[in-house]
Amino acid sequence: MALAALRRELSRRMYVRSRMVRTSAVRLAYLAYSRALLRWENRSSPEAAASLRRRLEELFDQDFRDAEAGYYPRSLIETLPWREYAQAVPRLLADLPRTRARIGRGDFRELPQEAAPGRYPHYYARNFHYQTDGYLGHTSAALYDLQVELLFGGTADVMRRRLVPPVVRCARARGASPAQPLRVLDVGCGTGHLLNMLGAALPVEAKLFGVDLSPHYIARAREIVPRDLDVSLVCDNAEKLPFVDESFDAVTSAYLLHEVPDEVRARVLAEMARVVRPGGLVVVADSIQLADAPELEREILGFPSRFHEPFYTSYVKDELAARISEAGLRATSAQLAFLTKLVFAEKPAPGPASPMSAR
Repeated sequence: MALAALRRELSRRMYVRSRMVRTSAVRLAYLAYSRALLRWENRSSPEAAASLRRRLEELFDQDFRDAEAGYYPRSLIETLPWREYAQAVPRLLADLPRTRARIGRGDFRELPQEAAPGRYPHYYARNFHYQTDGYLGHTSAALYDLQVELLFGGTADVMRRRLVPPVVRCARARGASPAQPLRVLDVGCGTGHLLNMLGAALPVEAKLFGVDLSPHYIARAREIVPRDLDVSLVCDNAEKLPFVDESFDAVTSAYLLHEVPDEVRARVLAEMARVVRPGGLVVVADSIQLADAPELEREILGFPSRFHEPFYTSYVKDELAARISEAGLRATSAQLAFLTKLVFAEKPAPGPASPMSAR
């Protein structure tokens, strides 16, 4: 027993150390890319750098422990999807001159006419991050995951995985099975990376649904998500989800809310509350907010100054748990994972009707 525990501890330490080294290497690649080609600088203060390193070690440590606890297969933490990213690198390099030109002009309105930007909400019809096509093109959909992994030093999927354990616990508590699978909706599913991980963790115990406003990202998700997973993908607006009331056991959302205006945030959360069943689980993950890490204020506020993120500043000055509570959900806990904030909530069961209301 003692020997097995020692082996696990050594394995954990080796995993955390190796991932720290990998993150440093990926981050150096990103800094070279940003400085040489896009003329960006990114130097943190000693205090901020120490905070980032501590948060990063904690992230990898928790990732290892959750895999060891059986919340998801060990294979998920072993490697990044290098083949997928390698295929995207030539396109990323070829696209750099266009991105750099848009940044130089401050042009966030350049979108292809064939994308029919007039069909979408005004806040969505723009090239977020100055990326080609915004969210309305195949180039963006093909490059997005690689760009995000470069930006966050290979930790984007690790941070996304923080949403998996609470959904797995929910499935186990409800006795989910192939005959009675947990119905899970991912709002703003993008290219489907979180759905992939949920499917790996609950291969037969969950019926997965993903909704996203971009038809191109939905198309990319259909390419990436394994065909043997029970997944339904829908292209629609999260402000008015195309599902009936109380139709899901769990609802997740990752990195959507900072991309939309305040009033849209409220509508999206209200829709998530509407479609989840009483007693059901809601997990929302997005950027950390200013109150979560005062020592990282410069880094947090520097993000929208480099990228076109028009709604990010209002988001980081807000309080995510309060907004979730205003949507009619009960926030039960919150967690920080490197540069991500997670809030866990449940939908309260309706109280008994009063004699007056029953008439």
